[in-house]
Amino acid sequence: MMFAPISEIFCSVQGEGPYVGYRQAFVRFTGCNLNCNYCDTPVEATKVCRVEKKAGSNVFQNIENPLSSDEVSEIVKSFSGLHSVSLTGGEPLLHAEFISSLDTGIPLYLESNMTLPHMAKKVKDNLSYVSGDVKLLPHSLLEDPELHLDSTIECFRVLKTTQNRDCFCKIVVTKDTPVDDIEGIVGAISGYISSLILQPVTQKDMQPEPGYLLSLQESFLNDIDTRIIPQTHKMWGCL
Repeated sequence: MMFAPISEIFCSVQGEGPYVGYRQAFVRFTGCNLNCNYCDTPVEATKVCRVEKKAGSNVFQNIENPLSSDEVSEIVKSFSGLHSVSLTGGEPLLHAEFISSLDTGIPLYLESNMTLPHMAKKVKDNLSYVSGDVKLLPHSLLEDPELHLDSTIECFRVLKTTQNRDCFCKIVVTKDTPVDDIEGIVGAISGYISSLILQPVTQKDMQPEPGYLLSLQESFLNDIDTRIIPQTHKMWGCL
């Protein structure tokens, strides 16, 4: 039986990307292999996992970490009406073997930074949806910028859209995100994804101007379905 450290499990709706509004169970793994300067999610290991007792109640019980794949599967099954199970974090692909052992009977929706292609190969046949982030980070935050880019492209190739899996790309855009960087990576992965989501960063002091986002969208529209979608769950205060 597989075990993994998980910080929380709850039921809400997807707040980002083309599946906004769909009801999901969220399984948040701890740990991440990146250090993004705009990250607003704690990724440190926790002694307990917070499990929501009832969807939308914001009432939690604590279960000691790590959790087994059977425990997680049973908790997820306790929520009704689910479109899919969001595997989020942190970086879920750090726990690829655990994901492969999940038996929820519900489609799995991976939210990943797409930099661990060797781990992606272990779970690709288990996933129905892939929300793949492209992390356009300052080179000062990366040990090997060229390897980071190559790994991202390879991860999208491994988890690409197929008859059984929808893979889309989500890029968090700040006021300082270079156009050339976005155009370069989108050109490299456009054959692997169903759509491109430009997501303005949440932090006010880092947000791009609307005109910049619209010009970015316009530059990609002829080649790929491109949408501007902010983090909608933060607008109405849900988890």
